[in-house]
Amino acid sequence: MFTATSSPLWENLRERMAGGEMPTPVVRLVRGENAYSSGQSDNSLYMVEEGQVKTVSGSPDGKRCLLSICVEGEFFGELGILQGTRTETATAMKRSVLRKLSVTQVAAVLQDLEHAEEFALHLMSQLFWQQRLIANMVTMNCEQRLAVTLLDLAHKVGRRQGAELRMERRITHEELSEMVGTTRSRVGFFLKRFCDDGLLVHSGSAHLAVHETRLARYVAAV
Repeated sequence: MFTATSSPLWENLRERMAGGEMPTPVVRLVRGENAYSSGQSDNSLYMVEEGQVKTVSGSPDGKRCLLSICVEGEFFGELGILQGTRTETATAMKRSVLRKLSVTQVAAVLQDLEHAEEFALHLMSQLFWQQRLIANMVTMNCEQRLAVTLLDLAHKVGRRQGAELRMERRITHEELSEMVGTTRSRVGFFLKRFCDDGLLVHSGSAHLAVHETRLARYVAAV
């Protein structure tokens, strides 16, 4: 669900930024503030230096589809480099510090043929995942979407402890409800059911822990 930015292209960008070769403006956001909004003209690339950012796509009837969650060191907004106009909204999930790269800076790195090919493949992967997410929103019920989201989140921000993946970051019921398009009370009901069925593990804290094998089996059967 959430594609990573951890390959030579992205490492090159990080190294150039860290070495001062690529000076980038700093964007500071408070929780709930947008880095950019759907429909906005913006062809920049962003890196999360501190915090956590989610990108969400909306439909005319008000439904919302979570596209990605980005944590420290990860990039987002790459499709805007091609389109120039945002089709999604990027919102800080907590206080966040971002670095903003211009399309010119990114193009300078992409002059390397290998990086250009890598970037093209990454964009294709991004488009594939977005199509999958949109299809999930249409074909799955909210309980199934929650299971898929939890498994993907666990792989993204989880720390492995045996068969469990404990999420390092606290994800609220409200945020989960936005991710899957349902109410907070329904999310709470589904989480309890997942706990009763052994898909989630009682961790004794506000951080979720999933039983990877059982939850993966449930998702595969959807």
